[in-house]
Amino acid sequence: MTASRLEYHAGKGNVHMQVEVTKKLFTVDEYYQMARAGILGPEDRVELIDGEIIQMSPIGHGHAGSVNRTNHLFVASFTGRAVVSIQNPIQLNNYTEPEPDVLLLKPRTDYYASKKVWAEDALLIVEIADTTLQYDRDIKVPRYAAAGIPEVWIENLPDDELLVYREPSVGGYAVSLTLHRGESVYPVAFPDAVFRIQELLG
Repeated sequence: MTASRLEYHAGKGNVHMQVEVTKKLFTVDEYYQMARAGILGPEDRVELIDGEIIQMSPIGHGHAGSVNRTNHLFVASFTGRAVVSIQNPIQLNNYTEPEPDVLLLKPRTDYYASKKVWAEDALLIVEIADTTLQYDRDIKVPRYAAAGIPEVWIENLPDDELLVYREPSVGGYAVSLTLHRGESVYPVAFPDAVFRIQELLG
């Protein structure tokens, strides 16, 4: 739990008061207990960030199309070399489990059926941002870096560009690139897999 202090003035005498407010932070285990208890249902689009349950934006057709396009490109390029996981959870620590749009994972013959996906399993995360750029870039990317995710891409649909983050550390990513149509990109894990930016953005 975390505590914060709220201040307000009450009544005609303008009495100054302080109220201690405690905020309950949920662990990943508690988050799943809520799902099992029916408090969170399959229709709820949520993810756990720093112990807080965050309501995710509805998926529009542009967003869905970009996810499908990236999935198609990745499956064609990485079959047999990596697992492509779409909008599934990845646990970063005991209090954070986001659900990125596309995950490129280290290969496993069981496709992670018998193992929870953790940060160390990830090769690349791709987020699709149509209305969520600030949240993806300012909230999720730093947490991916702190967890050691080697690379993150954000398909920034409104600005028609790809944001690329590499070389993670606790303080953030050391490399940040902004790529546009006419340019190309490849995952650090697979330098031979080169994608044109327009292939990704559509």
